[in-house]
Amino acid sequence: MKTRIAVRNLRLCTKDCLCLYVCPTGATDTEDSIIDISKCTGCGDCADACPGGAISMVPLEYPPQQKKEDSVLTESYRMIKNKATQEKTAAQIAASTDDDALYRLMTAVARSVRLVNEDLLRESGYMLPQSGNTHALLHEWAENPPADDFPVEAARKLLELIPDNDA
Repeated sequence: MKTRIAVRNLRLCTKDCLCLYVCPTGATDTEDSIIDISKCTGCGDCADACPGGAISMVPLEYPPQQKKEDSVLTESYRMIKNKATQEKTAAQIAASTDDDALYRLMTAVARSVRLVNEDLLRESGYMLPQSGNTHALLHEWAENPPADDFPVEAARKLLELIPDNDA
């Protein structure tokens, strides 16, 4: 029984395609660049061969999230919202300026703030799909979408498909 599968990060893929030659089942040979998990045996040959480090082996089941104190989560969520505002402000400044130096600076600020925010989200458990925090957030967004174009049906489908390890 396989306990892990291969996944590809398209941003890191250098299109060397060595994975195509080493995969014993052809799971990496796809039109859409997404590894076919129904064919993947979890051997890791593709990940070992990938020169760009674009393929990772991930477990089929994740352990429960480490518990955080409510006070820590409350402060983290406050900082997450603050960072989101900072990123949006930097992006707006970048989009509205004709000054190339200011544009480049604000684009860099927006990206760096996003990275910090992703770390905060991950540490708070919001980026772990199996965590109670993620489920609570998806429930909230499904009931009160944060934007008009928010994919409510996708959030509901994720809630159906991904178990809540904290439930």
